[in-house]
Amino acid sequence: MNDAKEEIKARLPVEDVISQYIELKRAGRTLKGRSPWGVDKTPSFMVSPDKGIWHDFSANKGGDIFTFVMEVEGISFKEALEKLAAQAGVDISRYAGGDAKMAQRKVRAKEALELATKYYQFCLSKSKKVSEYVFYKRNLNRGTVETFRIGYAPAEGRACKKFLMSRGYSEAELKDAGLLNQYGGDMFRGRMMVPFIDSSGVIGFTARIVDKQQSASQDQGPKYLNTSDTLLFNKSRFVFGLAQAKEAIRRNGFVVIVEGNMDVISSHQAGVKEAVATSGTAMTEQHLKILSRLTNDIRLAYDGDDAGVKATERAIMMAGDLGINLTVISDYHGAKDPDELIQRGSELWQKAVNERKPAVEWLLDKYEEKVDLKTGFGKREYSDVALRLLDFVKDKIERAHYEEVVARRLGVSREDLRGKEGDLERKLQEKPKRRLKKAKTEAKTDVLAGLEENILAIMVYGGVEGPSEIEVPDDETKLAELELVFDNLYKGWGQAALQKEVNGLYTRLKNEIVKSEIDRLTKELESEDIDPEREKEILRKIFELQKSKK
Repeated sequence: MNDAKEEIKARLPVEDVISQYIELKRAGRTLKGRSPWGVDKTPSFMVSPDKGIWHDFSANKGGDIFTFVMEVEGISFKEALEKLAAQAGVDISRYAGGDAKMAQRKVRAKEALELATKYYQFCLSKSKKVSEYVFYKRNLNRGTVETFRIGYAPAEGRACKKFLMSRGYSEAELKDAGLLNQYGGDMFRGRMMVPFIDSSGVIGFTARIVDKQQSASQDQGPKYLNTSDTLLFNKSRFVFGLAQAKEAIRRNGFVVIVEGNMDVISSHQAGVKEAVATSGTAMTEQHLKILSRLTNDIRLAYDGDDAGVKATERAIMMAGDLGINLTVISDYHGAKDPDELIQRGSELWQKAVNERKPAVEWLLDKYEEKVDLKTGFGKREYSDVALRLLDFVKDKIERAHYEEVVARRLGVSREDLRGKEGDLERKLQEKPKRRLKKAKTEAKTDVLAGLEENILAIMVYGGVEGPSEIEVPDDETKLAELELVFDNLYKGWGQAALQKEVNGLYTRLKNEIVKSEIDRLTKELESEDIDPEREKEILRKIFELQKSKK
């Protein structure tokens, strides 16, 4: 079931699963909370969204979403798998006994998409008409075309299919890749092709009509056509341009979300390489979470029309618990979108990106434009929408600031404004937590496991030699958990201090092992029917163990 596990983990961020049981608060790049086993006096439960793992320092437990649900619910792996599959909307029956088969289907689909990308690139190089459209009408340079691997799908109905099948791919494999339409012909025809690329490679395409007249005569569908959800592609999680933007986002500490894929490409060419888009679908919480793992400075480049206002409202609602600094880029100097502004001058787009407004402030301005604040009805309407919006502002100081702004615009006091809140309860601010089921066995601190874990964390991530009898695990989840332990306990320590810590921990570990063995033998002595010879042997062993303690 490894393939099923990976799909479930891809759909369910670790913080989403754990926050159903305990409250988590952001602490830098990690999240922190109280142990669900009630053994800590201060928050010692850490979650790493980047690595998809958790670790409870007080109970010395850790792992991924499956181990967490198993521990906290006291259930088996199979039960945890079924529970999480239901949450993720994954049909695990299609994986039963077929991990290898499903993995092979994905491999073949990826290979077909990679070869299709190269085919489309070749077709672009051979078409003078389409090259003129790409390089002159769209104003894309050769470097941008190569970076985004832009190509062209011929207008003939089965050209790509014939090429790929001549290279050994079956029709079923091409369907898995999303390259065929319902009639078995090419999904993409007469279009400029832009691959959807993630960390693993090409997973789909977005395709734009090149010849509008040809489109009308052949009924080739909408101006833009995207790959539907497949074995590899899921539009609710995919962020277009992120593969190309990730380095710039990490380096410069912000991301720009634009509305269209061509806006992304133009922005990168104009020097703003932090731009991404959500690929023809509304922004989801998954999109925001993916981006928030890279930066908390998210800038929305939305239009000021009703659709842009609604999109910004949704973003604020979703961003409330993620610690995101959400702003809006709104001054396009008369241009309709970033792409048009960039055509006027790349420096204008760079300026617009830097001159952004806090999203809440931008929305309050938009609300004010739609009502007449000189009338009682207008004030009531404005206060209704403003207070609903402020319900999603989690920071108390920031909320107080916007309450003052709204009160000032209405010409009332903050007390008057707060008095209106009685009927507007903060349902979204306080998410209900599920009650924990009683574990099958009482959760106790495992001192031995904790000491060994700390030693391993220093050995693996501190570059310090440790005792040879402690073996380094090869499980990726466990290694990621050890990295979390090291980052939280030993990051910044010098080699000498780390070596001293390992030596001290190892001494404590050996003493704890001895103590544990003495406790076990002592309990055996308490048995009423113990043999006299066995009693003497146990007493001798206890004496030897006590002498060995340091």
